[in-house]
Amino acid sequence: MYGNTSFGGETEEMTLTAEQRENLRRDLSSVAARTRELLPGEFVVGSEISNSTTGPRATIAVQPPVGSVVSADYTPEDPESASISDAERDDLAQGIAASAALQVKQVMGDDTSPTAQ
Repeated sequence: MYGNTSFGGETEEMTLTAEQRENLRRDLSSVAARTRELLPGEFVVGSEISNSTTGPRATIAVQPPVGSVVSADYTPEDPESASISDAERDDLAQGIAASAALQVKQVMGDDTSPTAQ
């Protein structure tokens, strides 16, 4: 009912300089690389930086071999810290990898037999 109603004050759109955008892109690439390390090669990992109504949004997405795409967004809180810290990068990579693995497990179900003992 109130989904499109803004009860807060007007939010100012954040813009990044070319250098800040490049730093964010580098950090996001680092998250994608770490996610690829955590998952088998059958998982496709991608990332992008787009603009939303409140400013830049970094997205990391994983397409598992079966099931739906799993994604996570990161929005910098202010232009001065338009980067993803080491701890946040690790957390994002581990979280998205775990979610993608769980997606496969849920799609496969318990009916399959293990390939190795």
